[in-house]
Amino acid sequence: MRVTGKVCVITGGASGIGKALAERFHAEGAKGIVVADLQEDKLREVADSVNGLAVVTNVAKESDIQALVAAAEEKYGHIDVFVSNAGIARMGGAESSDADWQLNWDIHVMAHVYAARAVADKMAVRGEGYLINTASAAGLLTHVNSATYSVTKHAAVSFAEWLSINYGDRGVHVSVLAPQAVRTAMTSGRDVSVASVDGMIEPEELADCVIETMDKEEFLMIPHKQVLEYMRRKTDNVDRWLSGMRRFKLKRPEST
Repeated sequence: MRVTGKVCVITGGASGIGKALAERFHAEGAKGIVVADLQEDKLREVADSVNGLAVVTNVAKESDIQALVAAAEEKYGHIDVFVSNAGIARMGGAESSDADWQLNWDIHVMAHVYAARAVADKMAVRGEGYLINTASAAGLLTHVNSATYSVTKHAAVSFAEWLSINYGDRGVHVSVLAPQAVRTAMTSGRDVSVASVDGMIEPEELADCVIETMDKEEFLMIPHKQVLEYMRRKTDNVDRWLSGMRRFKLKRPEST
């Protein structure tokens, strides 16, 4: 699918990946762009720059996602592309509070569920549409220093797989965006040596990958191509992979 002439909704659109996607979709000739986030001032700046619509949205609340979809449909008509992109970096292990686990779950998993509930069936009725769920390479592999992040990103990948299986033959394309380190506000000032082992990319480079993958309508959007080889090693011999990851963690015990 090409975004030319399409209506696109992007959560987490005030900065970073979401902002870069809004700008790239605009450059590609999207009919309408709706950006959603909690950072109202930055959000409106992005919307103004792409002649789009800003909708302040807490993606952890289904009512907010429903209001976002309603606002987009009221202004532009049906939604062609929904990028469920919002995320957080609230790292931790088994010892993390229930509140932190729940927040990761709500934003990294349930936000995708709420988006699908709001638009997937409408897309299927029309026989076309595109759902892009942002996960992480951690959802395909792991994050050695964060269970909260890894577990919920794995769940995001799994839900995207389920969506593809259940909607793919009904004209709804599904992709999961799974980068390693991207230079955004989320990575600024943090030790991301684990995620950036293969380099830190700019959001604009990631946007290139999204456009290219949408053109091919492939499931995996992987800006860091090394991740594909890591996935092969994991599935080829998971015990050897786990042993390697333990050694990797020993070299970077404080990385988050």
